[in-house]
Amino acid sequence: MNATRRVCLAAAVALVAAVAVSAASSQEQPFQPQLNQPGKDVQWVPTPPALVEKMLDLARLKPDDRLVDLGSGDGVLVIAAARRGSRARGIEYDPRLVDFAKRAARAAGVDRRTRFVRGDIFETDFSDATVVTTFLLPSMNLRLRPTFLAMKPGTRIVANTFAIGDWEPDETATIEPCERWCKAMLWIVPARVGGTWRTPKGPVVLTQTFQFVSGRLGDQPVDGRIRGEEIVLSIGTTAYEGRVEGYRMRLRTTAGGKRMQWTLQSAPRP
Repeated sequence: MNATRRVCLAAAVALVAAVAVSAASSQEQPFQPQLNQPGKDVQWVPTPPALVEKMLDLARLKPDDRLVDLGSGDGVLVIAAARRGSRARGIEYDPRLVDFAKRAARAAGVDRRTRFVRGDIFETDFSDATVVTTFLLPSMNLRLRPTFLAMKPGTRIVANTFAIGDWEPDETATIEPCERWCKAMLWIVPARVGGTWRTPKGPVVLTQTFQFVSGRLGDQPVDGRIRGEEIVLSIGTTAYEGRVEGYRMRLRTTAGGKRMQWTLQSAPRP
């Protein structure tokens, strides 16, 4: 073998070895999410830690809650909820982010209270959640709105920055100082009360728009607001408060120094 051939062969061997080392090195490096990396419907953008905690505060998260984060990304909201003692689940379409979040949960010591699943948020059932968190585009929140409104009354929906169409938040909170992603919004799924109710003074037809209701009882205007199953209702000049229990609404007030209670009954709704 002449000298030139030996040099070429040595160079080729060195190149193959370098490629092999580079490939092995890249395989050894765990996946790290990158800002604005493309996803199925949105780019990945991390939620600031302060806003994560603000969202959970706004939800009044308790240890017996079941939190589901839609588009859970790197898993920070799920992990933060688990650190507060809740059971939490993330739904994420990118399998790399799912694996990354699982590793992060193990590192945080909360893997027994967390679960990350690969799935499409528009096709995956999360109806068991008591708290739902999102950092999604307005169009995606709007698409999910019928699903949210069909959940159990009292379920809390907390969104980072982006609203749910014209469904007005029940509460809003911000973090300061902050350059971007500063606002958290809370919606509490209202009980369904639209329709005709029988009252001690005759029927009242209630029109419901999200958490707001209106109607008339005889010549008296009716206005109210629902927060989960709790309701505040004004009939004429009298203010009532009470609770919606399926097809029954129990109201109470004090008038002329006397406590009064009403029980309203509704026809079954579809």
